[in-house]
Amino acid sequence: MAQISTDIPARLDRLPWARWHWMVLIGLGTVWILDGLEVTIVGVIGPRITDPDSGLGLTDSQVGLAAGIYVAGACLGALLFGHLTDRFGRKKLFLVTLAVYLVATVATAFSHEAWYFFLCRFFTGAGVGGEYAAINSAIDELIPARVRGTVDLVVNGSFWLGTAIGALVAIPALNGDLVSPDLGWRLLFGLGAILGIGILLVRRMVPESPRWLFIHGREREAEEIVSGIEREVREETGKDLEPASGEIRITQRDHTPLGEVATTLLRRYPKRTVVGLALFIGQAFLYNSIYFTYALVLSTFFKVPDGTTPWYLIPIAIGNFLGPVLLGRFFDTIGRRVLIAGCYALSGVLLLGTAALFNAGVLSAGTLTACWMVVFFFASAGASSAYLTVSEIFPMETRALAIALFYAVGTGLGGIIGPVLFGRLVESETASNVAIGYVIGAALMIGAGAVQWFMGVEAARRSLEDIAAPLSSQEHQLA
Repeated sequence: MAQISTDIPARLDRLPWARWHWMVLIGLGTVWILDGLEVTIVGVIGPRITDPDSGLGLTDSQVGLAAGIYVAGACLGALLFGHLTDRFGRKKLFLVTLAVYLVATVATAFSHEAWYFFLCRFFTGAGVGGEYAAINSAIDELIPARVRGTVDLVVNGSFWLGTAIGALVAIPALNGDLVSPDLGWRLLFGLGAILGIGILLVRRMVPESPRWLFIHGREREAEEIVSGIEREVREETGKDLEPASGEIRITQRDHTPLGEVATTLLRRYPKRTVVGLALFIGQAFLYNSIYFTYALVLSTFFKVPDGTTPWYLIPIAIGNFLGPVLLGRFFDTIGRRVLIAGCYALSGVLLLGTAALFNAGVLSAGTLTACWMVVFFFASAGASSAYLTVSEIFPMETRALAIALFYAVGTGLGGIIGPVLFGRLVESETASNVAIGYVIGAALMIGAGAVQWFMGVEAARRSLEDIAAPLSSQEHQLA
């Protein structure tokens, strides 16, 4: 393949914020609303689908198992679609993965047997997992460097808008006086499909990543896209754009072999790999454990009726959303190292306090929810930054697969073990057992914060190519 010099990264990074960036945000970023919706729906319907009248009649352990299967699908889907995203482009895959999600979530509504429900959850997870790799890589490659942290945290934090929507809609849907027990929970899965179709319509207008295009021998198409964006921004602002400074020289390639990806992660950037794993394992265990089983905790220990559990999830969702929104800009001003380490460690310490209070039996359903609001305010900002971190600190050619790999390994360890373990702990109906699970989650979060503090990379306001030179660049080849 040919060698070329290009200033496309510099031109994208120097753009002022414009309507075009909002279109990217709406078309791509809203996928986290879908994921939040999925997690919340399964969480709040847990007590309902264990009811024999629901038409499904799972046990508490099977609810935890279904959560684990969903996460397993997300992990495998992330790996498969992440590899395809790096090879065939961001746009093709963020359309395919959304289609997989839509088909699977609609199919879930027709579940009557446990095995069919599990199968649908697996493929729903596969679609969402594939979205993570395609979307995070595309957003970071299109958003200017100076606001990349703020935007990424808000985008990933939008997960909690989905949880709030899911909880609000679940209240009437799970009310047995309004909707029959075997119909209400099925209608909730249709909500995700409706939202997904709307996102698909907007997403079709989002272009392929110019950074991916020029590396893969399509520099003319990349130039046309960037020139079009610049033209739109000039027309909107009525001002000329600042000159772009800085070119990179790369040797174009068709694809990146998996062996080269492995060498990059394990030999060239081993410390960055440890950081990525620590961040993903900590947040995955915490969130998947607590959120997939919180409705069961409320009904088991506080006798909260099935139809009212969504009311307790809404305040937690608000706390989770406010954390990234209010703290996000500091990730670009104060910096990644301090904010990420601080959010992880502080949420872990607060979780230890919550575990102690829960074990002591001094909490009510309301005060436990208040504790979670505070814990997750900081944990949510930290968890959102995990995706930002892995997307930033590895080269362009490995970005999507790196996100997928860390998501799969971290979530596989924390997100599959966690829900299954917590399902068993809640089923024991012993507060001390559940408190032990909380302590494990706290330890993982504090440990991840320490790893980030000592080994993390400061990436605030830096070009992606400056943080990690592309494998095809002259700088990388001379290193």
